[in-house]
Amino acid sequence: MAHRTVVNRTPAFPDWAGMAVMKAMRSAAMCLLAVVGLIALAGCDSQTTGTYALEINGTWFTLEVAATPAAREKGLSGRESIAEDGGMIFVFDTDEQRSFWMIDCLVDIDIMYVDHSGYVVSTYTMEAQAPMQHGESREAYKDRIRRSSSHPSKGKARYVIELQAGMVEKLGIKRGDKIDLDTKSLKTMLDNADSGEGPNN
Repeated sequence: MAHRTVVNRTPAFPDWAGMAVMKAMRSAAMCLLAVVGLIALAGCDSQTTGTYALEINGTWFTLEVAATPAAREKGLSGRESIAEDGGMIFVFDTDEQRSFWMIDCLVDIDIMYVDHSGYVVSTYTMEAQAPMQHGESREAYKDRIRRSSSHPSKGKARYVIELQAGMVEKLGIKRGDKIDLDTKSLKTMLDNADSGEGPNN
């Protein structure tokens, strides 16, 4: 087996110039890491949709806000439960006929379609559907869910509120009821989301 002897030779005088260069390089590296860290944090913050406190018939809810196409598409899919005082509010910029379905949703969900003035257009309890089956393509699964669990608004809606299943009945909410929405605040959150500035919580 070959054996290699390494001899450390310490210079008689310190290399002050070399030490200064190394110190400067370390400082620059630390600054770069700090900048990268800040950029990463900003990227995480930009994905946040924020929350919105809403009182419905004397009960307070803290709703996640879905104000971007990606957030609205994701919705509450993949959630194994919804808090009793939780849920989500979907914010759009126009009143339109809308329809929601239960793609990738694991639990039943109550839904309320609400117009620009805060009046309830329609309500449903949307039931969780069977997950994608073995051998079923993603597109075939989506088509099946759209056919079996589509819930149309039956009127023009600007906001959609999703709550824990059974909550609409518990609150006594029905078509034509008025919900006191801070539409100005929701519009600001929508505008900020569209501009990439992030929500105002």
